[in-house]
Amino acid sequence: MKTLSDRVSALVPQMQSWRRDLHQFAESGWLEFRTATLVAEELHRLGYQLQLGREVVDADARMGLPSAAVLAAQEARALEQGALPQWLRHFSGGFCGIVATLATGRPGPVMGFRVDMDALDLNESTAADHLPQREGFASCNAGMMHACGHDGHTTIGLGLANVLMAMKDQLSGTIKLIFQPAEEGVRGAKAMVAAGVVDDVDLFTAIHLGTGVPAGEIVCGSDSFLATTKLDVQFTGVGAHAGGRPEEGRNALLAAAQATLALHNLPQHSGGVARVNVGVLQAGTGRNVVADTALMKVETRGVSNQVNDDIYQQALRVIAGAAAMYGVESDVKLMGGARSCTPSQPWVAFIHQQAEALGLFDSVIDTKKQAAGSEDATYMLERVQQRGGQASYVIFGCELAAGHHNAKFDFDEGIMAVAVQTLATLALNGAQFGVQS
Repeated sequence: MKTLSDRVSALVPQMQSWRRDLHQFAESGWLEFRTATLVAEELHRLGYQLQLGREVVDADARMGLPSAAVLAAQEARALEQGALPQWLRHFSGGFCGIVATLATGRPGPVMGFRVDMDALDLNESTAADHLPQREGFASCNAGMMHACGHDGHTTIGLGLANVLMAMKDQLSGTIKLIFQPAEEGVRGAKAMVAAGVVDDVDLFTAIHLGTGVPAGEIVCGSDSFLATTKLDVQFTGVGAHAGGRPEEGRNALLAAAQATLALHNLPQHSGGVARVNVGVLQAGTGRNVVADTALMKVETRGVSNQVNDDIYQQALRVIAGAAAMYGVESDVKLMGGARSCTPSQPWVAFIHQQAEALGLFDSVIDTKKQAAGSEDATYMLERVQQRGGQASYVIFGCELAAGHHNAKFDFDEGIMAVAVQTLATLALNGAQFGVQS
């Protein structure tokens, strides 16, 4: 009988092939049309029960959705690049989510594993020393690059799907594999939560590779994520000749500039760390024109949901005040969001125990404080915990060629097999945790 390790080892060449294909045809958030069709085809071939598109993505809860024109153009691009037409109809319009379920028919917990599929809005390096460029699998899509490892995450999900189906007679309870769109910009998880995809999950695990964790180390319950809100602000004023009749104008540029300065003075909160950043400010059409429009892209963050919510509300007041000061209109559009993350300690301890027993890691640790970013899988953790389940966020340390979100990002592909073996072990032994569905 093949062991788990044997099965994972046999999958290594296929996993490298999947990962490099996904990397070459990188697709940004809500535009993962080709990726989703290939994932759906493989999961269908394996025999999973599939829920696709609108079944697992709530239309009204989506944030930061591209325009209809962009969605249509990218769908056409995906078809040209090999998206499978028989599956594409499920994802049309930017509903690129998948949930694959394996019900064993034996008593046990419902276990959910989440991986993300999207790339970043970034041009990949063409330098000769960049391995994907050198070996011919650098992204062929302008402004889209897997610079955070999500191609590896999707591959890990597919590898896990293969191993678990092959070992289904040794499983109990129910397995749910969640393939999420639009993690970048923290846009996709909330819509899947709103669709109810984790409402029945007892034990939930989300994953990431790298993130500054050294090779050979696993973090069983990362708790360093900040809650965040992303917003776009459109200021609309009245244009006028800046020399001839400036009094007839209503200056949107000045309103946006005033708001920017005021926002960067906000982050003070007794509840802990808070952040505000205006990352983009665009305004005006000419030096002799009172600017009638301005666009500001803003994010708030907080160490807790309450801190972030407080800073966000303050930011809204600043924006409204700056608009009123200059007599312009302001329109705020929510573009993304995530929650703070507190993993369930009993589940973290179980993951620690299982990872240590595997003997694959030099260091197994429960939590590790890192540079404070955000991650929208926290919506899923929060929902599972609210309904009485256990949840955690696991990081697999590995060697990186460059930092995340860098044009020369790449990772040691060997981590994918390690991750699959670890997650499969959790699935195979999850019933021992004692949670019954």
